[in-house]
Amino acid sequence: MTPLDAAAVFAAGIGAGAINAVVGSGSLITFPTLLAVGVPPIVANVSNNIGLVPGGITGVLGYRAELSGQRSRLLRLAIASVLGSLAGGILLLTLPEGAFPVIVTVLIAVACVLVLLQPKLSRWLTGRRVHPHGGPWLWLGVLLAGVYGGYFGAAQGIVLIGLLGVFLDEHLQRINAAKNLLSLLVNTTAAVLFILVADVDWIVVLLVAVGSAVGGFFGARVGRRLPPALLRGFIVCVGVAAIVKLMS
Repeated sequence: MTPLDAAAVFAAGIGAGAINAVVGSGSLITFPTLLAVGVPPIVANVSNNIGLVPGGITGVLGYRAELSGQRSRLLRLAIASVLGSLAGGILLLTLPEGAFPVIVTVLIAVACVLVLLQPKLSRWLTGRRVHPHGGPWLWLGVLLAGVYGGYFGAAQGIVLIGLLGVFLDEHLQRINAAKNLLSLLVNTTAAVLFILVADVDWIVVLLVAVGSAVGGFFGARVGRRLPPALLRGFIVCVGVAAIVKLMS
């Protein structure tokens, strides 16, 4: 890797960390960058996943105030995220990549629709919610989002925000904080698996890790100040960009 390539990967890490803290899908910046500098796809995916963990940590710390009061709920959902991530990581290491772009495109599109409709759906569900933690359907949805996140991870934040926003009667910023923590658990679980059994490019990991940690810190500071409507619009724009990127 040339110095210019290294600078590009580092800059992509900063951008990914910032976007992950605000909404998710930072891998849509780092993954194509790694491919562009010549890193093989599977190695790029694995190394990128490990490298984004520090950015997830700084993003969670930046939203720690919004996590207050969500401990019991997140402990339940954390189990789903960890189990799903393990399954997704194993799928990545054992299955061909053929159907991946179609599946991910559909998931992101559905998530964007959920984010857009979340206020109306939340009003419709008011009084109908039977569980303060979202119930079994949310748990199952978080499990499947974990499978997706362990398999690739780009835009898993959009999927999680869509799910949490529909099933939980919470302010969008608190939902975003919960999303950051669950995404971190997914990435960390997959990272441990990949370190144990997969080929890792540790130079890539270092560059992405430092960059994402910086980006996650500043992304959280900006994201916490965005009003719900603006944050929702930003989420949908990132989701549409993700779909275009995957279909191109």
